[in-house]
Amino acid sequence: MGAYLAGRHAVAAGTASGRRVIAVDAKALKGSVRLTATRRHLLSAVTHHRAVTLAQAEVGTKTNETAYFRPLLEPLDLAGALVTFDALHSVRANVTWLVETKKAHYVAVIKAKQPTAHRQLAALPWRDIAVQHTSSSTGHGRRESRSIKTCGIADELAGIAFPHGRLAIRVHRRRKQTGRRESRETVYAVTSLDAHEARPVELAAAGRGHWTIEALHHVRDVTFAEDASTVHNGTAPRAMATLRNLAIGLLKTLGADNIAKTTRAIRDQPERALPFLGITNKTGTEGT
Repeated sequence: MGAYLAGRHAVAAGTASGRRVIAVDAKALKGSVRLTATRRHLLSAVTHHRAVTLAQAEVGTKTNETAYFRPLLEPLDLAGALVTFDALHSVRANVTWLVETKKAHYVAVIKAKQPTAHRQLAALPWRDIAVQHTSSSTGHGRRESRSIKTCGIADELAGIAFPHGRLAIRVHRRRKQTGRRESRETVYAVTSLDAHEARPVELAAAGRGHWTIEALHHVRDVTFAEDASTVHNGTAPRAMATLRNLAIGLLKTLGADNIAKTTRAIRDQPERALPFLGITNKTGTEGT
């Protein structure tokens, strides 16, 4: 069902503000599609901080992702960790299992497809709550600003349609792409963390950090040409993705900031890879 890349001890990686933070998301292997078979779809658990893949499972198609959420995370020690995921995985049974069985916390995005919880969150007195944290960034031809508000829901919203929810989160994003009009978006989320357990700045960082997994997928596509790969037989597509994850995770753990630059250096001088394998070599190993 899945190729697990790390066990209990590896979950300690990916620390943010003293709490382990892990993102769950999926990626399609576009080159694996054939006339007689759909493209492979892999669900992964990845640390926010270093983009180290802790677990990976093949789920068939995107619509099957939620059924593999628990099997993917079951082998991992998640006690005290914070798990982030998109609205597709914001399922009552899954978050209940995370909190009650795995002793973990969550940040769950709630969209309009979950009408009861979304309506309750949107109805909170957000106008009366001051912005608690703001941030902005510029890059890739766009400028983006974000603001966050939080609201306790245990008392004010008795019977919220989401289990173990302690804080409601409202994130407002403004994005300006070069040559385009500014866009605005409001996103609601729920977390099992209480106000004394997570400051707004930490919740904002967890929300942004979730996209570390998207950055990992980008590296697999751009640097390792994953989408161009036509490997499709048996478990080969998943195995190749596992090897790419291992290579990226190893380089990240050992301090490589630019995976493309590092892999080019290793390609040109293979002996530069020796330190990564625990082999010391006095010549040709600088600059890795």
